[in-house]
Amino acid sequence: MILQLKDNQIKISVRHLVEFICRSGDLTSGGSRKASLDAMQAGSRIHRKIQRSMGVDYKEEVSLKRTFHHKEYDVIVEGRADGIFPKDGTMAIDEIKGTYRNLTMLEEPIFVHKAQAMCYGYFYGLEQSLEQVGIQITYCHMETEEIRRFYEVLSMQQLESWMEDMMDGFFIWSDYVYESKRKRNTSIRKQTFPFEYRTGQKGLSASVYQSLKKEEHLFVQAPTGIGKTISTIYPTIKRMEEKDTDKMFYLTAKTITRTAAEETFGILRNQGLYFSTVTLTAKEKICFQKEVECNPEQCPYAKGHFDRVNQALYELIMNETVFTRELIEEYAQKFQVCPYELSLDVCDFADGIICDYNYVFDPKVRLKRFFGEGRLLDFYYLVDEAHNLVDRARTMYSAAVCKQDFLEVRRQMPAYAKRLRNALNRCNKEMLELRKKWGTRCVIEETDQLVYAMLQFVSEADAFLENEEDSEARKVLLELYFCVQHYLNIYDTIEDGYEIYVLEADKRFYCKLFCINPSKQLKNCFDFAKAAVLFSATLLPVNYYKALLMGNEEEKAIYVPSPFDAAKRGIFIANDVTSKYTRRNQNEYEKMFWYLEALLNGRSGNYIAFFPSYEMLEKVAEFVYDRGLDIKADILIQNQNMQEPERETFLAEFRKERKKSLLALCVMGGIFSEGIDLTGEQLIGTVIVGNGFPGVGFEQNLLKEYFDRTLGTGFDYAYRYPGMNKVLQAAGRVIRTKDDEGVILLLDERLLGYEYQNLFPVEWQDRKSISLRNAEFMMKEFWKGREQYEWKK
Repeated sequence: MILQLKDNQIKISVRHLVEFICRSGDLTSGGSRKASLDAMQAGSRIHRKIQRSMGVDYKEEVSLKRTFHHKEYDVIVEGRADGIFPKDGTMAIDEIKGTYRNLTMLEEPIFVHKAQAMCYGYFYGLEQSLEQVGIQITYCHMETEEIRRFYEVLSMQQLESWMEDMMDGFFIWSDYVYESKRKRNTSIRKQTFPFEYRTGQKGLSASVYQSLKKEEHLFVQAPTGIGKTISTIYPTIKRMEEKDTDKMFYLTAKTITRTAAEETFGILRNQGLYFSTVTLTAKEKICFQKEVECNPEQCPYAKGHFDRVNQALYELIMNETVFTRELIEEYAQKFQVCPYELSLDVCDFADGIICDYNYVFDPKVRLKRFFGEGRLLDFYYLVDEAHNLVDRARTMYSAAVCKQDFLEVRRQMPAYAKRLRNALNRCNKEMLELRKKWGTRCVIEETDQLVYAMLQFVSEADAFLENEEDSEARKVLLELYFCVQHYLNIYDTIEDGYEIYVLEADKRFYCKLFCINPSKQLKNCFDFAKAAVLFSATLLPVNYYKALLMGNEEEKAIYVPSPFDAAKRGIFIANDVTSKYTRRNQNEYEKMFWYLEALLNGRSGNYIAFFPSYEMLEKVAEFVYDRGLDIKADILIQNQNMQEPERETFLAEFRKERKKSLLALCVMGGIFSEGIDLTGEQLIGTVIVGNGFPGVGFEQNLLKEYFDRTLGTGFDYAYRYPGMNKVLQAAGRVIRTKDDEGVILLLDERLLGYEYQNLFPVEWQDRKSISLRNAEFMMKEFWKGREQYEWKK
């Protein structure tokens, strides 16, 4: 339910009002095309066709609204009636609904549809001083265009009594919104910055505030440890009070940064802030069932979910302000409702939403209640670790289908689903035609014939899913159904910035819509926000991120220098070793080993070495064990496909006290190269092998060719810039606080070239070139200097 409170007025649409107050029944998994672009277009076409057929006395799309005064504020309920027309001497409201349901199965109108018409009937009746109003619900099948109507006449007394009950049910929610926002804004006015400002932090906070005030987007390159989270959240809540902004979205790529946001709000609450926040958890993680399937026959939380969810939601928001995963699960268990759906409903009433990028940017899972048509609320976005958004966006806006999937699903469809099986056959046939025409790896212009076949498949699948409430065939079909839907929706909006290609891999044939430049799609999402702040410790070069995230290199950006003492950090670049593909051999791996030994000989402690691949990690690990380095240090090796418990066990090793050193061998760009905090003695150095380049492959070469063609920067955009981001992220593991000290050892002679050095942070001016001949000496000298400094202190 989307409520907007401005100047003691709460606005809500008729549709949102009745869908929230009148909802009831079971929660079911997807299977309707209503959310898709095709269905929206088809629905609009059906509306227009019916409206045109109703004659000259039929008034289309009539705007209606009513103001209800309640306590200290007004509630404005507004919307557009599909049609108003005379029938048998009575003015009637027409509510038109497109559907894929079998209309013969409808014995009466769905109540939320009738409720919409009743609202419009009441508003129109008051406006025209009528004694009675006709209420008509018109259902039209989206494919056959079969029509079924339900009609009745209601007196204004009946409508008035019903509307009073409806609004009484609504006022308990609007009272909460009104009181909550009043308390929020009062508490924000009393807030002060909770810490003494660090160097650069006050300027950062001021820049964020000014950007929000000017309603412009801001890119922030700021080092780890400066306090980016509080420096962005604090000015945002201040501006929210001044502008009476509805919500803040704190967007993250990883769980650990969500935790940092939660902790920051906790600090502000400790000094009196009243500000409700909800942390969204993926459906797969929060679901109580073993299998994620919203089937009321299988899931007790889906059965009757909408009968109970409003009570669960009301108790939750009235008793709590910090809506964590654990709290949502507790209330969901208490009221036997779906925890994921409950968390989404909480978003309507929360001031801040802490969530993954997906909930704002991904067309499959974005919160359509906020980002659909007809924007009503005002938002600010805070995008943490924004460097991750480029690759994430490419994935979100790409889509692929596999030939073998159509055959496998067809085999599992029942014999009586002949039309559906034929549609799957046609999809397979069109995929086969693509393979015959273009081979097993090729960029192509279009897939129109495949799209036509898939549209027919979706139509037949809709009909099948309407009648298959609970079957194994339904489960099998749904996964392919959603995959095809995503492909169709992306194809419908495809433009410059995409390549379409076919590829055969592991005996499976794919057709993919590959998003190369996601800036236009992201810009559409950013347009929903009044302003956005995108921040990271590694937004270099910033114009690269401006181009790919906004499509505009003129967006404002600031660089915040590190506040930490450079003397506490040593940066060394090896001039006699490389991970270059043509020189990957035993000689280079042995050099890497000798550098690791030099590092450990410089000072005992905890270190992480990052490698460009598992293969190279394993090659160097052989030297580590063969030469007995495991005697000098405990060795940890990152395994592929680590799960959360294994990851936590791995990190716990850095917190243990030990008599000898700890050396962890990890993969650059993996789960340990960013987003982890190992402060003080937990980590005193990192070794970074290579320049971080992504592996050479078909898609990576498509990136290079596209950006060569459009910007003349193909190699930089496809390889150098993404690679250096990985290097800088891994390097950022060492210095996390003002008390940290340690070394960063870069093992690749290519990093001494100007084209890489130009990408280094300003603070790296004191970097030193070293070789195997003096590596151990340089390590010892650095730590000796640190000991002398501490002794003088």
